[in-house]
Amino acid sequence: MEMDLASHIIKTLIGLVSLMNPIAAIPIFLSLCAGKPANSCKKLPYITTISISVILIISIWFGDAVLKMFGISISAFQAAGGLIILLMAIDMLHAKQTPVKHTASENREMNERDHSELTSIAIVPLAIPLMAGPGTISFGIIQANEVVDFWSGRLVLTGIALIAALVALVTLVMAQPIGKKLGATGLNIITRVMGMILAAIGMQMITVGLLKLLPGLGT
Repeated sequence: MEMDLASHIIKTLIGLVSLMNPIAAIPIFLSLCAGKPANSCKKLPYITTISISVILIISIWFGDAVLKMFGISISAFQAAGGLIILLMAIDMLHAKQTPVKHTASENREMNERDHSELTSIAIVPLAIPLMAGPGTISFGIIQANEVVDFWSGRLVLTGIALIAALVALVTLVMAQPIGKKLGATGLNIITRVMGMILAAIGMQMITVGLLKLLPGLGT
């Protein structure tokens, strides 16, 4: 039982980190900080991490309540969330920044802002939707809905979300040395590996969601 729990925690953590893909945020973060005051840029990883944590915690604890309010079944949301994750994974396999997270127009707007707006950039778009976007939020809501015990299960998920946010923090704080060490090729390889993991997660979510919506498919 303990091994099953440990395995589930590891798989959930890997899924969350892959969805956040902080490695892919390194080039954006570095270009954003180019020519900006060093003190302002040092704050960005921490503000971004706090924002990611808040978004994930809200998704885990209140996401299913929002779905119920709009009359959306978890099965339909699971299939739709899986499709979003699969589309993200396909872009990642091509080593591209998926427009689900960040579009070219958003990138231009972000680069045009001056250093006085760096705090708001840490929240939008660095935290949401770049790292805590639709796929990450969907994954958090679905995982929360599948826990056996409401309180203990969601507390464990909250802990996993905070660890994933900590991984993002370390990645952004170490963005410059990581970027130099890995280079464009290394960053793309890691992005593609994460894309493979996400493709499998997305397909599984779509399959499970459709089987719940259309049980006849499983016969």
